[in-house]
Amino acid sequence: MLVAAAVCPCPPLLVPEVAAGAAPELDALRAACLDAVAVLAAARPDRLVVVGPAAAPGPYPHGAAGSFRSFGVDVDVRLGPGEPTGERELPQSLAVAAWLLGRTSWSTAPVEGLGVDEPLDAARCLETGRELAAGAERVAVLAMGDGSACRTLKAPGYLDDRAAAFDAGAARALSSADTTALAALDPELARELKAAGRAPWQVLAGAAEGAGLAGQLLYDDAPYGVGYFVASWS
Repeated sequence: MLVAAAVCPCPPLLVPEVAAGAAPELDALRAACLDAVAVLAAARPDRLVVVGPAAAPGPYPHGAAGSFRSFGVDVDVRLGPGEPTGERELPQSLAVAAWLLGRTSWSTAPVEGLGVDEPLDAARCLETGRELAAGAERVAVLAMGDGSACRTLKAPGYLDDRAAAFDAGAARALSSADTTALAALDPELARELKAAGRAPWQVLAGAAEGAGLAGQLLYDDAPYGVGYFVASWS
């Protein structure tokens, strides 16, 4: 069953080498993410599953490797400690998660990754989450994903008047571990608002059904016009 969860955004700018001179702008976000991962470790799970948006969906094993070389920096990561395994390179969202886990020297439990694609409908997301929660006696989930990318005129998706309300609803649900509200997020609206976190959040909602976890929102802001949330469920 699910014993703890964390929600973090997944912009490559979380990695200081990628952000370069802009790195200090996201110091508060990085700190919140590391605090959320620390709560996962404190729960002492038997298994950690990292869920994030991916163009190439599917499982990624413990030790799967990734990098940020496409951004021009010499930073390599692995999903959990140990020798590199697997043939597929981690998608961006899971590579950011691997970087966070590396910063906290994660050694609490084996780590597995799951990439989910944007079109995955809510019902399948929820069922996937239920299957994850049933996979071990004590499971933790790290759900990676951003809110809308349409909060300002300079945002990646330009300004959309619906974005602020969508993000506010997601933040409320994440802050209170409201699985029903997360399950009700509209996939089509999320797609139009470029909210890449919708599917991972709904996988988390399925995993958390009946777990009785309490939520805490550690970060809620929209730098660069993109909604970023950090939450801890325990």
